[in-house]
Amino acid sequence: MTTPDAARPDDDLIPFAEEPVPPSLPGTVRVSATADATIDALAADLVAHALACVRQFGDFHLALSGGNTPFPLYERLMYDPMYRDLPWKRTHLWMVDERCVPFDDPMSNFGKISEIIVDHSGIPPEQVHPIEATASDADVRYERTLRETLAWREKGHDRLDFVLLGMGDNGHTASLFPHTAVLGVKDRLAARCTGADVTPDRITMTYPLLNASRVLAPLVVGAGKAEMVARVATGHDPIEEIPIKGIRPVGGELRWYLDAAAAG
Repeated sequence: MTTPDAARPDDDLIPFAEEPVPPSLPGTVRVSATADATIDALAADLVAHALACVRQFGDFHLALSGGNTPFPLYERLMYDPMYRDLPWKRTHLWMVDERCVPFDDPMSNFGKISEIIVDHSGIPPEQVHPIEATASDADVRYERTLRETLAWREKGHDRLDFVLLGMGDNGHTASLFPHTAVLGVKDRLAARCTGADVTPDRITMTYPLLNASRVLAPLVVGAGKAEMVARVATGHDPIEEIPIKGIRPVGGELRWYLDAAAAG
């Protein structure tokens, strides 16, 4: 008589799928098997947080980044019925950073985000806050708008609710690039980033504004980011070398969203 074990040799057994192991990054880390699953995880958390903020404060202040990584997320927020509860009519939309180009330039972050979100979400125009980055005083104007708009909230809650960040291969986030003067700005909410590796110039939210936010959410996917993720997790590089290490929330939460490839 054949036993079950004899009928199924050990080398035919199907191994259990291993859960991705989160790297030891500061804050909380959520690793999903694929980039698609990572986007879903972030989108679900974003909607839940937005609804909670509207219940508590009456509105929701969301800051979005440019770059290639987050645009599948922005598209999903528009077409996927699972995320239609995001309260756009109560949302203030901010830009984390912007290149100093007109909005109709292909390099403009707001130009792309406007086409995907602003044109289709029903968000009131007065609650959309682009950076007029071609103005000589663009950073001053944006800081003024931030202060005036957030001042409508009760003191202590006058901060951004959810900031979506990315991470470049060189460890930059927002437009906080390695070895640029903007890394040392401590008394401004927005500033200009210039440097040999920054073309064109950028206007960016600064560490003081970002680190005061309620939730900071770096979205990092792809094997090309794995080496930098490991350096952030285990290395001793200073902020000047890897600017994303300067993201240190004060009274807020840092949540990383990685796929397995980026987690290494």
